[in-house]
Parts: sequence; structure tokens; C-alpha cells
Amino acid sequence: MGIPLRQQIRVGAYVMKQRLLGNKRYPLVLMLEPLFRCNLACAGCGKIDYPKPILDRRLSVQDCLDAVDECGAPVVSIPGGEPLIHKDIVEIVEGIIARKKFVYLCTNALLVKKKIDDFKPSPFLTFSIHLDGLKEHHDKAVCQEGVFDRAVEAIKLLRSRGFRVNINTTLFDGVSPDEVGAFFDYVTKELDVEGITVSPGYAYERAPDQEHFLNRKKTKELFRSIFRLGIGKGWKLSHSSLYLDFLAGNQRYHCTPWGNPTRNIFGWQRPCYLLGEGFSPSFKDLMETTDWDRYGTGNYEKCADCMAHCGYEPTAVNDAVQSPIKTLLTAIRGPKTDGDMVPDIPLAHQRAAEDVYEKVVAEAAEQKDSGTRSVYKSKAVA
Repeated sequence: MGIPLRQQIRVGAYVMKQRLLGNKRYPLVLMLEPLFRCNLACAGCGKIDYPKPILDRRLSVQDCLDAVDECGAPVVSIPGGEPLIHKDIVEIVEGIIARKKFVYLCTNALLVKKKIDDFKPSPFLTFSIHLDGLKEHHDKAVCQEGVFDRAVEAIKLLRSRGFRVNINTTLFDGVSPDEVGAFFDYVTKELDVEGITVSPGYAYERAPDQEHFLNRKKTKELFRSIFRLGIGKGWKLSHSSLYLDFLAGNQRYHCTPWGNPTRNIFGWQRPCYLLGEGFSPSFKDLMETTDWDRYGTGNYEKCADCMAHCGYEPTAVNDAVQSPIKTLLTAIRGPKTDGDMVPDIPLAHQRAAEDVYEKVVAEAAEQKDSGTRSVYKSKAVA
């Protein structure tokens, strides 16, 4: 597993504390999006399709640190957009580290060389580099040539300076298991990354490319083939053994959307990082007023094919705490790659998808942009 022991112990102790306190819903990872602006325009991305005034907005340092304190999760992931564009990103990261939270700074790596001298290595800081495959595949995925080479250069530079580095990989339909296996071999042996985060791409409704998102059946078949190739390869996958077993079709899980809550320029996004159906003015309001049963595979059409780690890793972690023997056996043998898969969640009674994008943009445009705070105080879309 590509997660340091110190981090495993801290997160494990946090989970046990929440369970002893009787908390049924609690966050594991805060998804902190200080901006939506990016210096790439990937075909599978649904995060940058906003008007320029929204793309120009930023969370302030205080907004970010308040969100960390309000949420209380032991891990903070900073995606975007491209976080290194934010002029105060160093101060944001340092403020989170000072709170002894584990920070995953997600970046396409194009600005690493320019920004690296501003950061200091820390056991609490990991640069999470977005790489979707080897050179030809990755450059095609991000719609720009040369990005893979610059990302590899950045990874080598970060490793030479003593920074923790992992890669964040999204898989889409059409990729072959052999290609993924060769890629994982490369980043493990040649780049010596600390871990690999991998997930099937979520079908963003406004992403330019709608033809290459995986459905659940294809996801399970793909990951079974990948895991079969990976036996004995030493890939450091940054996931719980049960989440990997879920990807291979051996666990039947419902998602835990509150496990990775999102704070962005609109407020606290509900219900999850991938799906914006409204926003709350506070974390407490998000947790207490969101109708969680309206979402998730089997409940909502937009969630039908989702198997992303931000929703299902928290479920797997909870299952691991409840079923330690199953967890240990799965970790020892690895994901099962043959035999029958568990029956999937039926979709017959899911509610139809709703188009809320125009409503979100319209209400966000009405906000007075103070330059520091942008909280869209909306209840969940009915």
C-alpha cells in the first residue's frame, strides 16, 4: 500500500475516535478547491466549464483554513482547477501543515519547476501529479503535447528535493490493461513515486468528451485484468485493499459522499466532489440538511456508473474497521480476479437526472464578489 505508516495510524485513530463517539457520518478527506481556473483544458474534465467571472474567483487563505478547521478531516486534498495558479497556495499549504493535516497538492505539474523553491519538504505534504498514462496516452487525454515530459521532469525534480510524490490516474474506456500495466511499471520502477491513486473517470455531464466514460461492468472487467497483470509487480496503490477489491467487482458498496466533502468558491458542495447539485453555507449545514438518500448508485441517474475513490474509498474504510479479518485476507491475497462478480446495485428505481448547471451559474453570478468570500447559500436542488 502506498500510504506511509504514520498516515495510516493517524487516520485509523481518527476513524476509531469517530466510531467511539457514535458519529455515523464523518469526513475522511476534505476536498478543498481554492479555484476552478486551469492551464489545461482536458476533454474529460467537468470542472472548468464556467463563465470567466467564476473562473477568476479564488478562495482566500482564511477561507481555506477556516474550511479545514470547520471540517476536521485528517487529510486535505487540494484539487482544482490548477492549485499552483493560486497566488497564495504556499501560505494555504503551510497553514494546513501547521495543523498537522496531511496535504495532497494535486497538480498537472506544469508550474512545479517555477514554484518548487517556495515549498519545503514535509511528511505532511505530498505532490499528487496528474498522469493518465504513458506519453502518447497522457498527452492525448490532456489535449496538449509535451505535458507528459514536463510532468516526468517535475516528478524527478521533486523526488531529488526530498518531496513526497504520488501520481493521480484516471482511467477511461478504450485503455487496455497492458497499457495501464506498463504505465504502473514505469512510475514504480523509473520514477519511484510513493503511491498510485487510480480511479475510473466520473461521467461529468458537461465534459467535452462524453464517449469514453466507463460503465460499471467495463470498470470491473478492466480492473480485474489490470490487477491480474500486477501480481508480484510491487505497485504501490494508495488505496485500501477493500476498495481495490470493489473495483474488481468483489464487494457491493453504496457510496459515502460525506466521506470526502468539498469546499469551493460557491460554498460546501452537495452532495459530493464530483456532483454539484447545490451548496451549503457551512459544513454543519451540509451534513445536517443534505438529503443523502437522494444520491448514489441506484438512487440517482447521474450516479449510476460511478465507482470513484472519493465516494467509495470511505465506504471501504468503514467496512475495514467493521471487518478486520476480511480486510486482512483481502490485503494478503489481493483483489480476486476470476470467478463470479457480486451482483450490482439495481437501477430500476433511480430518479432521473436533473440539469441544474444553469441555475448554479445564474445564482453564482448574482453574488457580489468581495474578492475574499464567495458562498452560495442554496439548499439542495429539489
